[in-house]
Amino acid sequence: MIIFLEGKLQTKQLARIEMNVGGVGYEVFIPLSSYDRLPPEGESCRILIYHHITEADQKLFGFCTADERDMFMKLLTISGVGPKLAISALSGLPVRELKNALINGDVKRISTISGIGKKTAERIVVELRDKFDRGDQLDAFAPADGPAGDSRMRDAALALGALGHKPDDAAKLIKGAAQKLTPEMTVEDLIRLALTK
Repeated sequence: MIIFLEGKLQTKQLARIEMNVGGVGYEVFIPLSSYDRLPPEGESCRILIYHHITEADQKLFGFCTADERDMFMKLLTISGVGPKLAISALSGLPVRELKNALINGDVKRISTISGIGKKTAERIVVELRDKFDRGDQLDAFAPADGPAGDSRMRDAALALGALGHKPDDAAKLIKGAAQKLTPEMTVEDLIRLALTK
């Protein structure tokens, strides 16, 4: 099984890349989320791989982050969802938004992805909703546009959990308070705001 490729990014297109690894060319299919993170053509690159093997075919699917590959593999566990649809799902929504939609049972959001109708979206939600741990649930509602490494919402929600709040309640409280979140606010400020709403 191939789990990653490291070499020169020979060709870069929206849905596929070609990697030159020690003089051997590999075709790798990628989601849009990974395309945005790739270096320019000709530069060195490392990409995580899911090696899909069937009786008739072998294909390599590539990802720039472990989160993308993990979500791809979760999607493949669902009956009727193959690699093409899983890549389409990751191209249609960033991993964090897709995770958020799954955790919150947002069938409408998932069915906006090209190739996924309402029934398939419902099946995806039912089968994947409970496959996320508490950390995933807290990460999913953190603002996607927040600064990298900003873990204040997660830390505040964990603190509320330690105070006896259920994870869902803690998430709702923090999500409500986060609308007033400023760069200067501390975790303690955020908790205080959540508890005084």
